[in-house]
Amino acid sequence: MPRSTTQPSDTGEPLGPLPQEFAAIIRPELPSLIKEIGIEVTRAYPEYARLLGGPYGQAIRLGVEQNISAFVDRVASPSAPTALRDEMCRRFGRFEAHEGRSLETLQGAYRLGARVALRRAKKVGRRYHLSPTLMLSFADALFAYVDELESLSREGYLQVRAENGEEAEALRRRLLHLVLAGPPVPHTAVAELAEQTGWPLPERVTLVALRSPARLSLSGRLDNDVLVDLSDPQPHLLIPGPLDEARRRLLETALPATRAAVGLTVPTASAADSLRWARRVLELIDAGVIEDAPLTLCSDHLITLWLLADPALVDQLAESELAPLAGLTPTRRDRLVETLRTWLDTRGTAAQMGELLDVHPQTVRYRMRNLEARFGGRLADPRSRFATEAVLRALHLRAAGTGGRREGD
Repeated sequence: MPRSTTQPSDTGEPLGPLPQEFAAIIRPELPSLIKEIGIEVTRAYPEYARLLGGPYGQAIRLGVEQNISAFVDRVASPSAPTALRDEMCRRFGRFEAHEGRSLETLQGAYRLGARVALRRAKKVGRRYHLSPTLMLSFADALFAYVDELESLSREGYLQVRAENGEEAEALRRRLLHLVLAGPPVPHTAVAELAEQTGWPLPERVTLVALRSPARLSLSGRLDNDVLVDLSDPQPHLLIPGPLDEARRRLLETALPATRAAVGLTVPTASAADSLRWARRVLELIDAGVIEDAPLTLCSDHLITLWLLADPALVDQLAESELAPLAGLTPTRRDRLVETLRTWLDTRGTAAQMGELLDVHPQTVRYRMRNLEARFGGRLADPRSRFATEAVLRALHLRAAGTGGRREGD
């Protein structure tokens, strides 16, 4: 065989290709080399010994032979197609993913096989008096080839991991939707899907409504027991149990640029109520009723949520409870309403109310006599007084959201 023209490089340049005749020397070694690699690999990695003895053993052996033979074929014909070898490597990667192993074992097996092949090549080199330069080229080509095998296997491995991850996330989103569907969905259906996804079904949950678009930060991640649907037009997530300080910090880290409203902690069957309240808080923030913040708790705004739960009903109550003021001019009506609200809030004296309203105490007395004349005994009746106070508080909250303007102005 003619000697290689490849010269060692002192400048760090890549070594040249192997001469095609080298394949003719190596090819007779393949049967025994394949056997030797198999012995070394199964000794170092007992899990592969079990696999070779199982139903996939023959396919694995063929794959190993294909990978080793493909290297020699490349030396003989550098342009030889590698589609079969490529798919075999991807299969190895997919198999490792299905088996639940990391890629470290397969990578270790590849590299061990390369060391065994290099050891055999040295023996062949001495037998045929091959030049050190040629042996260096062989080692360089061999480990570059192993890098290719690892890269192809990684493709197959990551493909399965991605598919499994997408399937798992889809199941978790379905579980979240079933939990939010509430009692119409049989509890057994929720429990079965929870068991299938490995999610411990909690007794109580807290729902969190998120501003859209909601995106997890690259550095942050949520606990595995948190169910999330960021693809929904109204993104949301479910936290088992209450939102304690640790969960709060985790939420702020995972969603640093997302505004969120935290619902109340409720029995799991009432999860939809928690999410409904949280979403209503976001609406009230938009309306200017509740002050905006990165994280807003429903528990801090329960009265507001209650009073503004049904705007149409508030209008009906206002019409009924404030009927004695119908027919007045808007300005006069507003003054009497504000005086009545202040009295219901404080039960203060004319002087105290005058200070709050920025009017003379005598003006307060005049307005109160007017109110008593119009409302009669309703202001003395606890039930009527409570209804009037609730309506006035609701109207005041709504007015705050419209910049102090009366609705309809």
